[in-house]
Amino acid sequence: MKKVFPNAAAALEGLLSDGMTVMAGGFGLCGIPETLILALRDSGVKGLTVVSNNAGVDDFGLGLLLQTRQIKKMVSSYVGENETFERQYLSGELDLEFNPQGTLAERIRAGGAGIPAFYTKTGVGTLVAENKELKVFDGETYVMERGLRADLAIVKAWRGDAEGNLVYRKTARNFNPMMAMAGKVTVAEVEELVPTGSLDPDLIHTPGIFVQRITGGAKYEKRIEKRTVRQ
Repeated sequence: MKKVFPNAAAALEGLLSDGMTVMAGGFGLCGIPETLILALRDSGVKGLTVVSNNAGVDDFGLGLLLQTRQIKKMVSSYVGENETFERQYLSGELDLEFNPQGTLAERIRAGGAGIPAFYTKTGVGTLVAENKELKVFDGETYVMERGLRADLAIVKAWRGDAEGNLVYRKTARNFNPMMAMAGKVTVAEVEELVPTGSLDPDLIHTPGIFVQRITGGAKYEKRIEKRTVRQ
């Protein structure tokens, strides 16, 4: 099966439908699938449920899909940098399923590993545990959290080959690897597309068996979300 596609739009062709669930990798603005997000916007698909650690900023990343009101619901752990998100949420236009960050990461990892649910102490006694099953283990109370799967996972890697093997760089390893496993279909964009066999097998983070489509070679903006410098 040919996995390499010439661009993001081609890589998403035939995979999109209104109301679908999409996982989008990255952490802040680091390691986000920039070109795939743009292709999602340009496709016009709407009513999306998006699983992502954060919602980007107003004019970049997932913020672009919020601007066009293509997102119906966010499943996230941090949304504090996006005024568009704030306005839509407070006005009732946008649904939010809020998760502690570690819980979100484990829900995605569990979904990719075929684990339907797990128990954690995080959130017990707070709104996070509301309407969820509680269980006592060894005298401690835990809340049950469901694993997460998605119709489509879009991820960003540093290097990838024609078989879909991926290597992430530094902070981009947050959320991208587990999302690549949790999508029914996973599409990856890479900074550098290399010949099959040129990646050190010991350094591969996502094996190609989890990736159905890959595209590479785009120029990336790589914004800094908040620049802090010494006086």
